[in-house]
Amino acid sequence: MNWKRLTAFLAVVVIMFGAIAWTSPDLVKGIRLGLDLKGGFEVLYEASPLEGGEKVTPESLKETAHSLEQRIDSTGTTEPEITREGNNRIRVKIPGVQDETAIREMLKKPVNLTFRGPDGTVELQGNDFVQNGAKVEFDQLGKPMITIKLKDAKKFEDVTTKLTGKTLSIYLDDELLSSPSVNYPITGGSAQISGNYTLDEANNLKDTINLGALPLKLTEIYTQSVGAKLGQKSLEDTVGAGVIGTVIILILLIIMFRVPGFVAGITVITYTWLLVVVFELMDATLTLPGIAAFVLGIGMAVDANIIMYERIKEEIRSGKSLLSSLKAGSKNSFRTIMDANVTNIISCAVLYFIGNGAIRGFALTMIFSILVSIVTNIFLARLLIHLLIRSNLFTKPGYYGVKEAEIRAL
Repeated sequence: MNWKRLTAFLAVVVIMFGAIAWTSPDLVKGIRLGLDLKGGFEVLYEASPLEGGEKVTPESLKETAHSLEQRIDSTGTTEPEITREGNNRIRVKIPGVQDETAIREMLKKPVNLTFRGPDGTVELQGNDFVQNGAKVEFDQLGKPMITIKLKDAKKFEDVTTKLTGKTLSIYLDDELLSSPSVNYPITGGSAQISGNYTLDEANNLKDTINLGALPLKLTEIYTQSVGAKLGQKSLEDTVGAGVIGTVIILILLIIMFRVPGFVAGITVITYTWLLVVVFELMDATLTLPGIAAFVLGIGMAVDANIIMYERIKEEIRSGKSLLSSLKAGSKNSFRTIMDANVTNIISCAVLYFIGNGAIRGFALTMIFSILVSIVTNIFLARLLIHLLIRSNLFTKPGYYGVKEAEIRAL
């Protein structure tokens, strides 16, 4: 018996399972749950300009989505998921919401950009500015500043004349963004906003002013609510079914392949843990379609093991030694497994780019599950079986699911 090989095998398994036991509680607690598992509501909005004749632009849609996120954050609601769809739609998913009606009413309000005097009087509205007229430029010292253009030059001249020597504060809803000073009356409908801005701050202010120049009205075209108890029940049932199915599959693998089946159990458990680690690193949101992809990925990981172990059994039946059978079986199965995995990755990539919402989440989960499966259920499984065979502890063909009568003489 080669104790070094056996010790190496045990060391790898103990280290992996130690890491799994140590990190799993925190990983499970840290997983973000979608509204179909945690409860909450989803709204699909169609954006349109408040004033007719002007189109919704990608920039205004982006800034509106950003404004919605800020509004939701201000309520203390955590983990909103806001995505833009098409040319004029925004989908909002908010899990764990208590007062759905209040938040929906708040989100439907148009973005309100105002310029106010020192006494709080609204002097200019966002729609007083030329659409996309705000730009970031640099002064002679290289400091960023914002240039703006107004539709009514006379109105702007009157406002700046009245506020000369005072401030003209910029508000988004009721949040103060900036308080530039008015140094002199401004004619011609163009002005510069300067100050100690960083480039990012200047760009954010420019985008906000451009957004205010094209206020958007949001109309609900689809809503869905999921109760917290229903979401929790869905999570428990789905995870329970996945665990039961995985245990049954692992038992069947051990019955069919004996020692390789035991190794498959180790690699599948490691695969599941690594996939959860990937979810945590990505800060991904887990949904019911994501769990479905997760469980399907486990099935595909098992398939990879079955293909490799069946090829190894065929090599043993042909009369080759265990080590030769491992090398030949692994080599012959590698191309088949990789072809299947690459095909699945391509199909999932297509789903991701043409789909939206839950479909994209399912596709992304499948892509990462396939990549993790390649690492654990091909390379790790091959390493563990190699160590066991080289330990000379399991030398009988029966340990690999092959009967002596099935072996053909060379």
